[in-house]
Amino acid sequence: MQGNYGVPTITLKSGKGLVVTDIAGKRYLDFLGGIATNVLGHAHPVIVRAVSKQIATLGHVSNFYSHPAGIALAAKLQELTGDKHARVFFCNSGAEANEAALKLSRKTGRSRIVATTGSFHGRTMGALSLTGQPSKRNPFKPLLKNVRHVTFGDISAMRRAVNKKTAMVIVEPIMGEAGVIVPPFGYLKQLRELCDEHGVLLVVDCVQTGIGRTGTWFGYEEEKIRPDVITLAKGLGGGLPLGAMITLGSDSPQFAPGEHGTTFGGNPVAAAAGLAAIEFITKTNLLTTVKSYEKRLKIKLGAVRGVTQVRGRGLLLGIALDGAYAKNLAARLSDRGILVNAPNDETIRIAPALIVTKVQIDKFITIFAQCMQEVDRG
Repeated sequence: MQGNYGVPTITLKSGKGLVVTDIAGKRYLDFLGGIATNVLGHAHPVIVRAVSKQIATLGHVSNFYSHPAGIALAAKLQELTGDKHARVFFCNSGAEANEAALKLSRKTGRSRIVATTGSFHGRTMGALSLTGQPSKRNPFKPLLKNVRHVTFGDISAMRRAVNKKTAMVIVEPIMGEAGVIVPPFGYLKQLRELCDEHGVLLVVDCVQTGIGRTGTWFGYEEEKIRPDVITLAKGLGGGLPLGAMITLGSDSPQFAPGEHGTTFGGNPVAAAAGLAAIEFITKTNLLTTVKSYEKRLKIKLGAVRGVTQVRGRGLLLGIALDGAYAKNLAARLSDRGILVNAPNDETIRIAPALIVTKVQIDKFITIFAQCMQEVDRG
């Protein structure tokens, strides 16, 4: 394999719920969830049944044809947006969803784009051009022209950057890869108004915040806005590769036949898994559970010595530390059987499956507090 991921320190062979087992037989509590992807954990019965039934019936069709699972999932996503004009393009990943949004923005007749510093929208060349992280961008320049990055959460900076020549603004409701950064309340609403003023597409990248992760379906609902475009992936497939770009409103641009496509996007198996995941989340009222666990985690973790802040919403949380030892802490937690991620030197990110239990939450909090006492802070 290529060395782009380095050499992983753990090789996992099986999982059930939030518990995964490596090839040596060691068990871990997975509080990263495939980076916010395994919304129902590992080997969830509803996903296993849906995928098994679908693969035994119809595995793959080209995009020359439709299939019931894809139609049903598109209808469900339309329902979740609350917009009867919503139209769905299925793909395989968040990067592909953002590439589709980028390509769609060209149909406005404009080419300028505004994104945010610290954002992450993917690693393909178009999505990388939108991403506001120099460490990921610099090795692959030149990237797309006419992309400007401004400070996340700063509406004044947006006002200086957006004008009648701007095709789209793309923003995450919460910046995940930057360390789970939440903008000031009202930022998205003001951004919506700014885009309306200049006739600019507002694209909300819900790849990491979507499918119940924050206690709402997409992650922007608290500000009561309607984007022009939503991009989704990660949790959408319930652990299988699935992404989507959704246009909202009757005036949003649309792809014409032949203008865009993908071989595997929205294939029957992934679509069946996605539909099963959404139906289970709805049936078991997991969105309410997610919000209650957010409160518990913020209160308990916020009381741990060395924690300066617990950011985020729902089960996408960033635990800010009082020093640059997050990577050491993540390694210590792994040794103790807890999988997390350090997106930067001062933050631990957690994104456990939405089916996490109170017992598992409390176990994580206890071990986290112990590891904070033991970790090398040098």
